[in-house]
Amino acid sequence: MAERSFKKEVEKLRVGAGETFEGEGILAVTKGLLQAGVAYVGGYQGSPISHLMDVFADADPLLKELGVHFETSASEATAAAMLAASVNYPLRGAVAWKSVVGTNVASDALSNVASGGVTGGALVIVGEDYGEGSSIMQERTHAFAMKSQMWLLDPRPNLTSIVDMVERGFELSEASNTPVMLELRVRACHVTGKFTAKDNKRPAMTVGDAANNPNRDTDRIVLPPANFLHEVEKIEKRWPAAVQFVRDRKLNERFGPAAGDVGIIVQGGLFNTLNRALELVGLSDAEGNAQVPIYCLNVTYPLIPEEVTAFCRGKSAVLIVEEGQPEFIEHELNTMLRKADLQTRIIGKDVLPRAGEYSGAVLRDGVAKFLRQWAPEIAPAEDALPAPNVGPKDIPQRPAGFCTGCPERPIFTAMKLVERELGPSHVSADIGCHLFSILPPFNIGNTTMGYGLGPAGASAFRPDGKRAIAIMGDGGFWHNGLTSGIGNAVFNKDDTVTLIVDNGYSAATGGQDILSSRATNPVRTTNHPIERAVRGVGADWVRTIDRTYDIKRMRDTLKEALTTETKGPKVIVASSECMLNRQRREKPIKAKAMKEGKRVVRERFGVDPDTCTGDHSCIRISGCPSLTIKPNPDPLRRDPVAHVDNSCVGCGLCGEASHAAVLCPSFYRASIVTNPSGWDRFKQKVSGAVIGWMQRRFDAARAARAF
Repeated sequence: MAERSFKKEVEKLRVGAGETFEGEGILAVTKGLLQAGVAYVGGYQGSPISHLMDVFADADPLLKELGVHFETSASEATAAAMLAASVNYPLRGAVAWKSVVGTNVASDALSNVASGGVTGGALVIVGEDYGEGSSIMQERTHAFAMKSQMWLLDPRPNLTSIVDMVERGFELSEASNTPVMLELRVRACHVTGKFTAKDNKRPAMTVGDAANNPNRDTDRIVLPPANFLHEVEKIEKRWPAAVQFVRDRKLNERFGPAAGDVGIIVQGGLFNTLNRALELVGLSDAEGNAQVPIYCLNVTYPLIPEEVTAFCRGKSAVLIVEEGQPEFIEHELNTMLRKADLQTRIIGKDVLPRAGEYSGAVLRDGVAKFLRQWAPEIAPAEDALPAPNVGPKDIPQRPAGFCTGCPERPIFTAMKLVERELGPSHVSADIGCHLFSILPPFNIGNTTMGYGLGPAGASAFRPDGKRAIAIMGDGGFWHNGLTSGIGNAVFNKDDTVTLIVDNGYSAATGGQDILSSRATNPVRTTNHPIERAVRGVGADWVRTIDRTYDIKRMRDTLKEALTTETKGPKVIVASSECMLNRQRREKPIKAKAMKEGKRVVRERFGVDPDTCTGDHSCIRISGCPSLTIKPNPDPLRRDPVAHVDNSCVGCGLCGEASHAAVLCPSFYRASIVTNPSGWDRFKQKVSGAVIGWMQRRFDAARAARAF
């Protein structure tokens, strides 16, 4: 079950020439692909393009109507390898993934296709997940584009520009026989707007047509002597062709006055943020009518020397707004100006932060500093701007954590209980929700090396004593972990423990189906158990736990894996459905039933404040957001008692943890009945009377003691 359905929105993709298309950036990208006559599409989900993959999946019927082949790829490398279809055939193909981690995974295939070149248009859509909201290392796609000489588009975040760059990207790829990257930041993926649509095009050649008419060109295969000629072709043919195309089609844009003593060069994806910063200092408006010359780089690689020098000529200084580091564009601009013998100063990281996301406030302060130094006549006074960083520093940090009722939380509760008996182990973590275990209250996890590489990260630890523990999700398992992790451990007889978290789908990226999903998928094959795959590559000691909330069983199984005399890899498959997706599926059903007057029972847990000791051990080994504290009702006790708020989803972890850890028996389970039957009301009346009588006696005794 995907996190979000686009079944209604994808009908907008059918609008024709002259009609207005309205929606999100990810829908506009798909419309642009269809208008460009794309023949095949593939990719791997991951923020910020997870929903782009969901749009592709929901639009599959339309894609089939147009003869477009779509695959949900097993990994980014799988997706990149699809571009082989554009090497020998005039097929337009597009693939997508989360950058820069996805690009790293896909690098082998990308390097090959960039070396040999393409005949058809090849477009790589990368979600530039950089900055404050990113969950990955802070790196940029730009370095890979330069390394493999793939052209990099960075369109202004509005739907017209995005769609235009999708179509021009294919044309640029074909004109220069080079794969093209198009990067989209989070805001670009989800920006809303509208544009005038064109008709969708059926590809002139489908992948089926190509398969029936095979073509072979050994000059496109990366083998000697062709691979040596590829480098010459890149410089002497492909690069000039790309520069000419970008220049002739005017893909880069100019804004503001034609002349001025200073100017600003900006990455296209940051244009909206820059314009907001200029608006804050009084030098632009909401419509983008800047009072400073701006050169907007919708193509950040390659740069066009003639355009750069023409913009910089006659200016004393130019500010380059380039997010992230190293400052590749700033270095290249300086080289171009020196070669052109221009004395214009390029100002960049000396007034803007060297690293970190360029938010509106950051650019406002940087632009103001630049103008005060180089154009004081139009610069805002220092006291005219609010003090920097006022407000956010006072907001408490919100550390990442598991959702309420997450089935992964009891796994780490069990690990903490085992740790109390056997002591800490080296834990090799992995990419996914389970990585949140490195933070309080669990504080579990020593390293993480990449998606599906948890077991591989533990392979170096082969001590005679304590075994290392590796953790990996089901998404990472099918992505890379089966061979790089389990297969590697079996082959090398690694005496480690691997815990595979099976959510039923790729939960961390939005609930997309994978091979081991329990649901029936009409267009994909599912229900392939992880345990069968693990045993298939030679693992013998394998245990599957179908309910992770059974903490006692989780604890005992993990303890057995760490202490058994059996050598070789030990694998535990811990299965329970992602609670977020489960709630997303069940809540509408229950709401509909309640509205229709049907009896609906919702379970939740609570804490008896009279029994709770105020020790809070339950919180320390759980960390559930619904588990908090409230004042102690007993006037003779100062410690606040544990309390379960109304966000509880009734997973039972708190009670299970208390029993497994031999904590106080203060937790109880309650059934909340909506539209109760007559029998429900009678039982409630009787139990209420009995409990009320007992409570009054207890309150009287406690009052007497207090007196």
